[in-house]
Amino acid sequence: MFDLLVQLDITFVVWITCFCAVTLSAGIQRLSGQAFGIVAAPLIALVAPQFLPAGLLLLGITVGLTSTAVDFSALTRAEIIPGFFGRALGAVIAAMIAASITNVDLIAGLTGAVVLFGTILSLSGLRITIQPFSLIMAGIAAGLMGTITAVGAPPMALLYQYEPAKRARAMQNTFFFWGMCISVLALAWQDLINAKHLIFAGSLLPAIVLGLAVSMPLAKRLERQTIRPYALGLSMVAATTLIARLVFA
Repeated sequence: MFDLLVQLDITFVVWITCFCAVTLSAGIQRLSGQAFGIVAAPLIALVAPQFLPAGLLLLGITVGLTSTAVDFSALTRAEIIPGFFGRALGAVIAAMIAASITNVDLIAGLTGAVVLFGTILSLSGLRITIQPFSLIMAGIAAGLMGTITAVGAPPMALLYQYEPAKRARAMQNTFFFWGMCISVLALAWQDLINAKHLIFAGSLLPAIVLGLAVSMPLAKRLERQTIRPYALGLSMVAATTLIARLVFA
């Protein structure tokens, strides 16, 4: 453990905070089909912004893959291609923008702002028809937000928030998995992923296993609306704290 902390240049308190954030957000992602980034990103940005967005996106690939496999039968395949296309386009544009951002505090501030925006969007109650155009536009927005800040779920969550729980989870987890993969590839294309990101993500893989294991028996008992307010509330508090710290530092 000591060698790990030396390699990452962080304290044990920082690492265990990230571990808890990933455990919590992985469980919520499995239960609701959203919230991995919107919960974990602001919490990690408070203590270790240098690992965003790449470190969290790498972890998200594992979360998305395992969560998608569980509800695979509920996928609506006709909706996948437009969403995938939009996410890929947004990720490519975002990676070029991210290459010009070198200030860690700026990334942290953007993360807080995106989380607040996403939370407000999730609570807005907007109802948007799911069709190819809306899927492409939501995908582009998710690609831009997710690749720069690791928070890309809100646009798709807005589309699927009134769908049956199992279908919503399946579709959002599928878009989430694809989004993580394409965002990581886009960042790698711009040389924005390094060894520390890989070590950080690897060290927190047990947190994902723990979060998913705890959430599995709860998936059939809890509707996503049961935990959604708590997840959004935690995200808003963390994002507000992050922005306040940056403003008044």
